[in-house]
Parts: sequence; structure tokens; C-alpha cells
Amino acid sequence: MRWTTSRVFCIAALSLIFLGGIYLLMLPSESEGASGIETPAAEADAETDANSSEGPEKVLKIATPNVIKSESLIGDYYLGIFAHLSNFPLMQMSEDGKIVGRLADHYEVSEDHREWTFYIRDDLYWSDGVKVTPEDVQFSMLYYGEKNPSGRWINETLESSSVSDTDNSVTFKFNKPYTRIDLEFTTYNILPAHVWESIENPMEYSSKGPYVGCGPYYIESVDLNTARLIFRKNPYWKGKKCAFDKVEVDWYASEDAACLALEKGEADTYYKYASSYPYANIERLEKTGDFNFVEKDSAGMCYLGITLNEAPRSDLQFREALAYAINYEELMQLDTLGYGSVPNRGLVPPGMEYYKPTEKCTYDPEKAREILKKAGYEDRNGNGIVENKNGKDILLELMILPGYERDAELLQEYFRAVGIDIEIENVDQNTYMDRKDTSRYELVFSRTTPWGMLMHSGLGTGYFDSRRYGYIEDPAFTGLCDQILNTTDSETLRSCSYSLQDYYAEELPVIPVYWKKVVTPYNKRFEGWHYNNLDGIYTLDTFLDLHEV
Repeated sequence: MRWTTSRVFCIAALSLIFLGGIYLLMLPSESEGASGIETPAAEADAETDANSSEGPEKVLKIATPNVIKSESLIGDYYLGIFAHLSNFPLMQMSEDGKIVGRLADHYEVSEDHREWTFYIRDDLYWSDGVKVTPEDVQFSMLYYGEKNPSGRWINETLESSSVSDTDNSVTFKFNKPYTRIDLEFTTYNILPAHVWESIENPMEYSSKGPYVGCGPYYIESVDLNTARLIFRKNPYWKGKKCAFDKVEVDWYASEDAACLALEKGEADTYYKYASSYPYANIERLEKTGDFNFVEKDSAGMCYLGITLNEAPRSDLQFREALAYAINYEELMQLDTLGYGSVPNRGLVPPGMEYYKPTEKCTYDPEKAREILKKAGYEDRNGNGIVENKNGKDILLELMILPGYERDAELLQEYFRAVGIDIEIENVDQNTYMDRKDTSRYELVFSRTTPWGMLMHSGLGTGYFDSRRYGYIEDPAFTGLCDQILNTTDSETLRSCSYSLQDYYAEELPVIPVYWKKVVTPYNKRFEGWHYNNLDGIYTLDTFLDLHEV
């Protein structure tokens, strides 16, 4: 056989191609070299290629003023909230206010409400291809109870837990009756045990991503420099196909900046956890003609919290004076522009179950001064500030988050007008959460969320019971909380709920400042919006059903 130059060249070329293929097979995949917790590269890349062949990538863009300050899935408050999309909680709220399954298909509860069994959906897979199991749920709840301060109640009340692979369930047994576990479990993101069991300190652990999730999307990246959180489709999702390949959450330093992004078309929707669209920006957005608005009563509200551990805050007459010193109408108009109302002393807004009308909060600075004088708080040195029983000027610290400066200044003005001096303490989110949850403050101007009003025994008790995040240790209050937790009888619930609102109104451990409405804009370019009182529009149904018109 004659070996021509062309044949030699062809054989050499084929050899190079063969060797090159072997070399490429030996290279590490992109996912093996990625930082953070791994997700499957091959399947994700295949899906991306398929999507790109169908046309441009479809992206849903969300603008939010909820600033993510760290890359810690467990340690960062707002990252944890956004992660409900990727790491399902066991339960969720439906549009009609019922608590229904999310990661759980359904649940059963014993007659004494101590034993709760959750049956886990069998069609869920983590974004690394591993099936979601009851062991993941058991691990997550024990992990939160041990590692997360906000989950300490789990450690204190959980007696035992067990799993059944036969019926794909996990059972939690508590040391006392607990009728509201289904509600409590709407907030804790379930974690893949095979990933997180090696992470000793989840509150400090952080990753730029990806984070393994089991929802229709997983967290692909958290970028603090560009202020962007990116969700990518979970290649192992078996449920309804989402219309968007990617969800981008861009956070802004202020509400105005986030609203401007929406007005300019740089975002498709606006979301702020447990909050209305900013009232001052509604008219401007309405003029674009691109949005419809839905207005609903909110279970959330703003209040003045008063720790009761020291005088004069422990004195009911002093708290009465504080309550009469506040100009509720002015604060309500300032913050809600009329989308609110002056509250009752009983705290609970009318839209909540077992609401009881109590005395309306009243602005009467003259009465406040009279109450202080009768209680022995007088300005003996003529400097305009009343003195305590030890003869020292009364000076209280008022803790706030950024954004509440004007409210704090007005409260300072109201209280000084009746002789009580106030020092404003503006703290960051992490400091605020730490001090508020451990009651290390004197006064706090804050807000409730709808979930917060429902947690623990409901009616805002989780914020104020010392066994959760509050400071009230009075057995009269904690006893009512326990009665509500221990029964499902509607008449007992009604009676205890009424007594609880009477306690708020008569003892004033907290002063409600105003109730408010939630106004939500819906972009007309899209159909499939859903809303519930816990999550607003950031619901699973929204992401499953939303599509361009």
C-alpha cells in the first residue's frame, strides 16, 4: 500500500482529535471548581442549552428594599425569607388564609395536640439530584432548635422526633399541647441534611452560591457587590413548569430607589416583606398606566414596646402617661398618608380572628401630665423634665431601625412635651434583632408582621411573651397564652382571646401606634399573580403561574 502525504496527514489529525477528547474528559467540571455548596452542572447546563435554543432567556426581575447584608442562608434575615422559594418550609398559607402543605403533603395531629406527623411530598428532589426525605425535615428542625436563637423554642418544647420511610413521614412529639405547630412551620426553610450536617455554625456560614434547594428554583448566586440574588431553575423539579428561566432579586438602599427601578421598567415587580408598596409612591406609579392596585387590611401594625423590668417603665401609671402623650393621628397620617387608622388599646386589628373592640387610643397631653404628677413624677428643678422617685431626671432610650427616624423624632417631641426625656438609638438590623429578641432595650418603635401577629398564641403574643421574643413575665398573660395553645375549642379560644386584648388595653405592656393597609401593585404585563397575608405576592403559586400576557 502506498502511503501518501494526504493519508498521513488525515491519520495524524484523527489521532490529535482522539487525544484531545481524552484530555477534555479528564478536565474537572465547572461545578467541581465552583465555590459554595455544589449543584449539578451537567443537567443545569443541558437545560440552559435547551432554553437558549428555544430563544432568549426569560428573566423575572424583582426590586426590593429588603437589603441582604451577608451571604449566610441561615444568618441573614432577608436571604432566609427569599429562600422560601428554593428551600420550602413544611407549610404555607393559602390565599384564603388557611395553613396548607408546601413541602409536606398533609399532616395528622393527636387529640392532645402533642404529637404532629407530617407526610412529605414524594415528588421533591434537591437541585443536586438527591431525593428529599423525612430525615431532611427531622434534621432541619433539630438543627434550628440547636443552632438558631430564633428556634430555641423547638429545643425547649420538643420531646422526641422520629421518621418513617414506609409512609414518608416525620413525627414530632412535644412536651405540652401545641395547637399552632402548622403555623410555626410556615417559616423554617428545610435544608438538605447531606449538605448541612457538616456545617457546625450555620449562623455564620456563608457562600456566594450555589445553595442546594428543592423548589422550582435554587439559589445560584448571592452577590453583595452588585446587590443581586439569582435563582436558577431546579433541573430536578417535577412540578408545574415555570415560565421564567431565572429570577433576579435586586435590592436597593431605599424604598424610593426600588420604586424608581419599577417606574423606569428596570424591574417587573416590587416586593418588601410584610409591607405595603410605599404610600407616597403609589400615585406616581399609577400614572405610568402599567399597574393595577389591590388594597387590603393588614394584620401588621406599628407599636411602641416597653420593657417592664425597671422603674418607671414597670409602673402602670407611667405607661398610661406615655399612651396619652402620643399624637396617633399625626403619626398615622405621616406614615400611611391616610392608608391607616388610629388603633385600639387592645392592639389587635379588626381583620384578625377573635378581634374584640377595646378603648380607642387617645391623644391627651394634659391628661398625661396630670397622671405623672399624681403618680409622683414631678419637675422639681424646673428644667422641663420630670424626675423619678430617686430625684433623677427621667431619660429613656428609644431603639429604632433606619427608616423610622421621623417617627422617633416625633415620639421624642411628644414625650418631652409632657416632661419625659428621650434619647434615640438608631441601630442596624443585626443589632436590632439581637437586642429586640433578648429584650435589651427600654423603648422600641417597631412594626409587627402578619406572621408575627399569628405566631405563638396569636394576637401578637410571640412578640411580647418572655418565653418567645418578648418581655412579659406576668402569669396572667403567659397563662392566657398557654390556654390558647392548649385548646382547639372555639369558645375557649374566643374567651381567652378577648381576655388577652383586655390585658393589652388595661396593662399597656405595649402601646399600639397605628393600624395600616397593604397596597400591592400588579404589573399588567403579567398574569398569574397570587397574594396571601403572610408572604404578599412572594408565594409559590405566583412563581408557578406567572407568565407574560
